Amino acid sequence: MRVTKFTHACLRIEGAGVLVIDPGEFSEKSALDGADAVVITHEHFDHLDVAAVTAAVANRPELRIFAHEEVLKKLGEVAEATTPVAPGDEFEAAGFTLRAYGGQHAVIHPYIPRIVNLGYLIADGSTNVYHPGDSFFVPEGAIVDTLCVPLNAPWMKVAEAIEFTRAVKPGRAFAIHDGLLNERGAAVSDSHLENFSETRYRHLAPGTTLD
Repeated sequence: MRVTKFTHACLRIEGAGVLVIDPGEFSEKSALDGADAVVITHEHFDHLDVAAVTAAVANRPELRIFAHEEVLKKLGEVAEATTPVAPGDEFEAAGFTLRAYGGQHAVIHPYIPRIVNLGYLIADGSTNVYHPGDSFFVPEGAIVDTLCVPLNAPWMKVAEAIEFTRAVKPGRAFAIHDGLLNERGAAVSDSHLENFSETRYRHLAPGTTLD
């Protein structure tokens, strides 16, 4: 499994096939090149670029899209390429085995209605990676090798990211959801996670690949 971090919350995972998670409007459209499957955690624009995903299906009709049924309503133009996913579902995509967790986006403010959000554990038989989307949902019972840790958002604080990482107990972790931070802000948050998350933590530059 090769995991490449793209800007903000987008990952490209390569193995038997190519799976892309959360290709949003902050992310490079090249993440979708040659993808076999796209998995979407929730409908917010920084996680789902509707135009880019629609174009990717037009260029590669065999591309499959997996997301909660509420998210798939945003992709009506390519409905034939979509498969709905619910919390607890286990399914195959691009040669990987995925399990969906959670169900709701983290609270931004009581005045703002919560939307659906699914975290995904992606496995290839030898290792795995967990992407929580916009939540700190802990995948109970799962042994997580690589954890994607949200670093900055209107719905979170760094203390929550630290406690989330400590609760999951991954073999290693790296930052996602960092597209709203400048370098100085990221460095401050990174230092806290490095010191207190109790795992090997890294902040990856876009384009960095982990094996």
